[in-house]
Amino acid sequence: RRVHGQDAGGLIREWYLIISREIFNPMYALFRASPGDRVTYVPNPSSHCNSNHLSYFKFVGHVIAKAIWDDKLLECYFSRSFYKHILGKSVRYTDMEVEDYSFYQGLYLQEHHISDLGYELTFSTEIEEFGVTTVRDLIPNGRNVVVTESNKKDYVRLVCQERMTGAIRQQINSFLEGFYDIIPRRLISIFNEQELELLISGLPNVDIEELRANTVYHKYDVNSLQVQWFWRALRSFDQSERAQFLQFVTGTSKVPLQGFAHLEGMNGPQKFQIHRDDRSTDRLPAAHTCFNQLDLPAYETYAKLHHMLSMASSECSEGFGFA
Repeated sequence: RRVHGQDAGGLIREWYLIISREIFNPMYALFRASPGDRVTYVPNPSSHCNSNHLSYFKFVGHVIAKAIWDDKLLECYFSRSFYKHILGKSVRYTDMEVEDYSFYQGLYLQEHHISDLGYELTFSTEIEEFGVTTVRDLIPNGRNVVVTESNKKDYVRLVCQERMTGAIRQQINSFLEGFYDIIPRRLISIFNEQELELLISGLPNVDIEELRANTVYHKYDVNSLQVQWFWRALRSFDQSERAQFLQFVTGTSKVPLQGFAHLEGMNGPQKFQIHRDDRSTDRLPAAHTCFNQLDLPAYETYAKLHHMLSMASSECSEGFGFA
C-alpha cells in the first residue's frame, strides 16, 4: 500500500539529493567527468546518443535552478567553464588548464615559436566520436588556413573555445533555457563561479587536521616555520574561507567522501602538496589545481603569510598558477 510522507523538509531534501545523483548517471550520457580532475563534470559532447538529450538538459537546468530557488543543496560539482556559461561570462583559454590539463600542456606554442612544433597546424581540430575521427573547422575553411606565429594566439583561443563551448553548444543552450525559466540570467549573474558552486552545493566541512594528516611537502617539512604558520592561518579561517581555499588549490569545494586521503588529481589519487617557492616573498601563493599543489613562498612573518594566503584564496578566481 502506498504511504504518503509528511514533508517537514526532509523529503524534499532527499528528492533533490537522489535526482542530483541521477543527473550524472552514465546511462543517460548527459555529463562526463572532467579529464582535469575526474571530480567535476562537464556536458558530454556525445550526449546525442541519447535521442532525448536536449530535453533532459533543459530538465536538469530546471532542477538546479529550482534547488537554488528552494534553498536546497545538490551533489553537483561542475567545471569552472560550465559555471561561467550559467553566469553568462566569457570562457578563457586559461580555464582549459583545470578542464583538461593534458590538452592544455599541448598548447605550449603559446610560449614557443610555431616552428618549434616540427609540423604544420591548421585552424581545425580533430574530433573522435564512437571510434570515428572527423575534422572540424575553427573558422570557415580552417583546415586549409595555416597557423603562423602572427595568428597562433587566435588558434589557441579558438581551439579552447571549441572544446569548452562549441562542441557542447546545443547542450549548454538547452540547459540554460531550463535554468533561466526559473532564475533569469540578470539575477544569477551577480555571483562569480566560486560563489555559484557554493550556492548549488553548499559549504563543505573542511577538517583541517585531516587535511594536514594527508599533506606531502617539497623543500619544506612538517616542522618548517612557514608550514606551522600555514596551518595556524588555515585554522583561523571560517568555513567560508576554508571553502575558498579548497577551491583555490583543488579547483572545487568538494571534500572527498572518503576524506582528503582520496583527493583526486589528473592522474588519479593525489594528496595535497605544499611546495616551497624560493622566489620573491612579495609573490602570492600559487595553485596548480590539477595536482592539488600550493606553491608557498618562505614569508618572513606569520602576519604576512596569513594576509597573502587569504588574498590568494579569495581574490585569485581567474586563471591558474597565480603569482
